[in-house]
Amino acid sequence: MYNISANTIFTGKSLVSLPTCHSTNDYASSLLSEGNPLEGTLIITPEQTAGKGQRGNTWEAEAGKNLTFSLIFKPSFLKVTHQFHLNIISSLAVRATVSYFLQTEVKVKWPNDIYLNNKKIAGILIQNSIKKDSIGFSIIGIGLNVNQETFSDKKAISLKNFSSQEFNINAILNNLLENLEAYYMKLRSGQLKELSEEYKSNLFRLEEECSYEAEGISFQGKITGIDESGRLIILSGNERRVFSFKEVEFLS
Repeated sequence: MYNISANTIFTGKSLVSLPTCHSTNDYASSLLSEGNPLEGTLIITPEQTAGKGQRGNTWEAEAGKNLTFSLIFKPSFLKVTHQFHLNIISSLAVRATVSYFLQTEVKVKWPNDIYLNNKKIAGILIQNSIKKDSIGFSIIGIGLNVNQETFSDKKAISLKNFSSQEFNINAILNNLLENLEAYYMKLRSGQLKELSEEYKSNLFRLEEECSYEAEGISFQGKITGIDESGRLIILSGNERRVFSFKEVEFLS
């Protein structure tokens, strides 16, 4: 089903294509525990039966209508303190692909959901293995809504929902693989500051007064960026508040 013709050096060159799969991230993890798969190995399936989302949620994806896959990277050059940059490059790559095919504004909802018209079009789940003070390997799982038309979640949207057009899944996959490798190579070359700035400039709700909730208490604030660890910075009144993952909830 998948025709990998991406102009990449290593990303997607080793392919594991499964007719159905419980979770591509779990499959990638098993490959790593059993051996030494090549960097850039792509595990992909048209039907993921128990895909994982953030906060322990499942990822809804109609069989054959979307992209559900995982990639194995080995960023031993990346210090543990900079591991959030894997979220940054993955988010920017998916955002770039969606923007390219739809020719419209696409945002990154911290930490790494991709938003279009205030709705979620893609999600990313990253699992890292730590080796001393660096990253041993990273599994980057991506779910991108392509041709699915109906969702149980009213906050979900697909490329087809937005454009009323059917998309070639292979074309989107190859573009995304190229973007992922391009951003990964920027990370490898040490462009951390530049990547952080690009991520910040594409943040959902950046500098907008919106509602949030932390520790069961709602508050108003403006997202101003992220700190060096990838924590979200929200200015609430005159108070600068900093949140790690799962510590703050975006309210409608």
